[in-house]
Amino acid sequence: MKPLSGIHHITAITGDAQQNFDFYTRILGLRLVKKTVNFDDPTSYHFYYGTEHGAPGTILTFFAWRGATPGRVGSGEIGAFALSVPRGSLSFWNKHLTRHNIETRTLTTFSDNAIAFRDPDNIELELVESDDHRPAWKNENVPFEYSIRGIHSAIMVVRDASQTTNFLQETMGFHFVDEESGHARFASSDESGDKGAATFLDVTQSATSQHGQMGAGTVHHLAFRISDDKAQQSWREALLKQGFGVSPIMDRSYFRSIYFRAPGGVLFEIATDAPGFLIDEEWETLGKSLKLPPQYENIRAQIEAVLPPLT
Repeated sequence: MKPLSGIHHITAITGDAQQNFDFYTRILGLRLVKKTVNFDDPTSYHFYYGTEHGAPGTILTFFAWRGATPGRVGSGEIGAFALSVPRGSLSFWNKHLTRHNIETRTLTTFSDNAIAFRDPDNIELELVESDDHRPAWKNENVPFEYSIRGIHSAIMVVRDASQTTNFLQETMGFHFVDEESGHARFASSDESGDKGAATFLDVTQSATSQHGQMGAGTVHHLAFRISDDKAQQSWREALLKQGFGVSPIMDRSYFRSIYFRAPGGVLFEIATDAPGFLIDEEWETLGKSLKLPPQYENIRAQIEAVLPPLT
């Protein structure tokens, strides 16, 4: 089978669409590359944030469920995720976030300098200095030389780390990198490109924590990259043979997806790189208008009437 090439996107849940949009675009300086709806619930937004073209490995997506009850972060979930920034950027980011009344704490993660903070829904984020040369999004909110380059890593919280780490290595093709402070770091087998460019997955064991509960402020699922439809089908067949409950292949307009729960309970997705976000918008106008999948175009007026306005 073709190897997975790291993280494709991370999907989380917000209870306030406008607040979420303001934070990720105006404070973190990401680009809204697609404004659409949840394909299973077209009365709610689905936002895709990323860098210039919304390349796989740079995308954070949010289901905007208005007034959603806060969830509980616990085992069987992605507990936090990290984004890459250029080396020497953290002084700027500390001052920038402090100006917006966001508390930060400094840390070192696997020898890299980082800061941790929380978004308005209480999701824990990290900015990690790394040798990541992916192009950033030029915007008026964050100077280009300090801008976010994309996803760096995600942290899984599980009760039995051995079960999860065996699966990552033996089935998913990840390899062990290092361990520190209770975190075991793994990397995808495809190490082409920049170090830390959406290739790292950290596993932390929390045997006493409650199981996570979905809601605002939690990560819904973690998606991995696969090159094409044929390779994705091979992965689906292999996972089914191992006894995993894998979804049918689902057309998400901008990629095709399969879903399953990994040992430990985290919801995984395997998503194709193609066709990408330029199939229904020009580069200059990405994220400017509401894009609907074909099955909902005939009820566009009703959908637009119930979605909250986004300024």
